Amino acid sequence: MADALPTPPAEGLLDRRRSGIVLHPTSLPGPHGSGDFGPSALHFIDWLAAAGQSLWQVLPLNPIGPGNSPYASVSAFAGSPLLVALEPLCERGWLAIGDTPAFGAEQVDYERVGRWRMTKLREAADAFFADAAAANRRDFDAWCVAHAAWLDDYALFMALDEATRSASGFRAWPHWPAALARREPDALATARQQHRREFDFWRFVQWCFDWQWQALRRHARERGVAIVGDLPIFVAHHSADCWQRPELYQLEADFEPTVVAGVPPDYFSATGQRWGNPLYDWAAMQHDRFRWWIARLRRQLELADALRIDHFRGFAACWEIPAASATAVDGRWVEVPGDDLFTALQREFGHLPLIAEDLGVITDDVVALRRRFGLPGMRILQFAFGGDAHHAYLPHNYDAATCAYTGTHDNDTIAGWWHSAPPRPRAFAAAYLGCGDADVHWAAIRAVSQSVARLAIFPMPDVLGLGSEHRMNTPGEEGCWTWRFTWDQVGPHAAAKLAAISAACGRAPLARLGLPDDA
Repeated sequence: MADALPTPPAEGLLDRRRSGIVLHPTSLPGPHGSGDFGPSALHFIDWLAAAGQSLWQVLPLNPIGPGNSPYASVSAFAGSPLLVALEPLCERGWLAIGDTPAFGAEQVDYERVGRWRMTKLREAADAFFADAAAANRRDFDAWCVAHAAWLDDYALFMALDEATRSASGFRAWPHWPAALARREPDALATARQQHRREFDFWRFVQWCFDWQWQALRRHARERGVAIVGDLPIFVAHHSADCWQRPELYQLEADFEPTVVAGVPPDYFSATGQRWGNPLYDWAAMQHDRFRWWIARLRRQLELADALRIDHFRGFAACWEIPAASATAVDGRWVEVPGDDLFTALQREFGHLPLIAEDLGVITDDVVALRRRFGLPGMRILQFAFGGDAHHAYLPHNYDAATCAYTGTHDNDTIAGWWHSAPPRPRAFAAAYLGCGDADVHWAAIRAVSQSVARLAIFPMPDVLGLGSEHRMNTPGEEGCWTWRFTWDQVGPHAAAKLAAISAACGRAPLARLGLPDDA
């Protein structure tokens, strides 16, 4: 379990033509109610390689938060317990799964699945601590020491959160007993002893998450597939991060936020979006030489070969909303020292394998920041047909430093968009793509693949030609993040067709086409 990873990808991971799929592991098939790091994940990597794809982009792997979103986590460092596969725990003798409830194959019922999976993880943890082999205990102990800087506070945070909920229902950490909220050393030491079993359980889950994911990464590297992770810009207020380092956020004396994050009113929303995340105290982070950001990036680059940074424009300026405001209307733009931050990260890591999510209204300073550090931006084909032939999101207008998508997890599927689009954008798309109802998804994939953009990534529902009911997320709506596919939906032909398109467009070896020998 502690084997080293194969040699990392070359520095130019994002600097050559390649393509891939965006799919969160929860969307994978499997018998235990949600996708995870089990056999289906290995099979998916094999499928990617067969399809000529060399990138697997995931959503954040952190624990899910309110609304089951992976973008509102209790930790920027920890991994989601839901992704821990049960089969490897059985193989090590720590778990007997027994009868599995009848979970749905195409949706995740998070409440029911989460409750059952956590019960199984607790059974495995009890068996591990009671009778694990000495080598496994040494692995566990060494891993805990190596990750103690974030792991111990996360495990204690989760133990205290669980104890608080059991006693009086959910209470955000500023409303815990004052000595714990203020992190008084004696109170923390006492709590760690009182909740030792729970503390160790959360460390065990994180260790399992890590060795299972690293095994998948080895499998991917051996097949030429690199992992693209996802880094949300902000953290949740009720999180181990905020509790551990409150001085890095703009908080009142009672630890409640003074201002929160969001975006201003625009064409899509007259009141903007009030996300509610606490905003960073950038002056404190500068004074601390961005050590939290360095630690965060180091951890995420342990889990992925490259990272998509969400809301990149927030590193040039962020929309600061008074915490008392119910909407984003009363916010204001506040400059952020993004240049200093990325200089510090570059000094620490050298080349930064990052993709900048620069969608929406992007100002010149955001473009300059992205270019200064050589980061590719994003273009979404679905957004391209509302204007004319000069629209920046049309493939013939891309530049090479681009990661191009047919759509993202926040968009409708390309087939769903096609069937619901107004007449003019749909007619424009039909003329541009040369397609109809039956082949719009392949025409979109081909157009993005043929572009000069070095990176091309497609949501799995677009490869499968699925409709709106297979959408992953609709921002602002409840009941999202639940979509799963089945291997029956994939069929035998999708991989071959995707491989042929990718090879013809220089994103996979030309040998994939099986061209005849002229001789």
